[in-house]
Amino acid sequence: MKISFFRLLTELSSRKTVSRLTGAFAKSRASRGLIPRFAKTYGIRVQDAEKAVHEYGSLNEFFSRRLKSGLRPIDAAPDTLVSPVDAMITGIGPIHEGLIVNVKGQDYTIQELLNESPRMINYTNGYYCVLYLSPTDYHRIHSPVTGDILEKEHVPGKVYPVNEFGLRHMTRVLSRNERLITYMQHDAGEIAVVKVGALNVSSIQYVVPLPDRLERGDELAYFEFGSTVVLLMENGTFEPRTALEVGSKVKVGEALGTFKRRD
Repeated sequence: MKISFFRLLTELSSRKTVSRLTGAFAKSRASRGLIPRFAKTYGIRVQDAEKAVHEYGSLNEFFSRRLKSGLRPIDAAPDTLVSPVDAMITGIGPIHEGLIVNVKGQDYTIQELLNESPRMINYTNGYYCVLYLSPTDYHRIHSPVTGDILEKEHVPGKVYPVNEFGLRHMTRVLSRNERLITYMQHDAGEIAVVKVGALNVSSIQYVVPLPDRLERGDELAYFEFGSTVVLLMENGTFEPRTALEVGSKVKVGEALGTFKRRD
């Protein structure tokens, strides 16, 4: 009964109109006075930000802040997949015949996650990693590989929360929420970077200008408020770090595993 009540409240508050209103306020100068309280509430290390707190013109500008140079070193080992975000792993493992099993008790198909893209065939027996960004985290998204952008797709959708409650009690939020999907070609194959919108996320934005080719660690996009990134690695190309598991925390540039070179 209690779960059903909170699910109903979440359904009502997850309308696009509510998200747009919240986003509009967060982008306004009226919101800048909330920055110190927001930072204190979520324990954000303001000293890591590129600018001083008073230099940000809105809460949204602070939320999508860059960090000071050098704070996120990129793993330099060859053939490495690095984390594109500061996040907690909420799902990780092999994909079985197009099925991602048991992300907080729910299963997902590659078909629905990738909006029935013809490219989904490349990932039916690949590997996945779900990375959740809390409000505390740095919200810029970096390239996990060195490679060329093959294709981009925007998938309209809901804005359900992607926190513990949303993933466990709402129906398959990762494939129902708004998504921005980037397919990249790297030396060992292809990768899909699926950026998932969430409650109060007014938008997911690519950096401007976005080059056709990115180096590992280059900026790719950013969230305007917290969300999730799903990485999909092509069939037979990836070997994960054994130390990583659900609940592990990672930072931008940290190795998630290595790619297997094709003969």
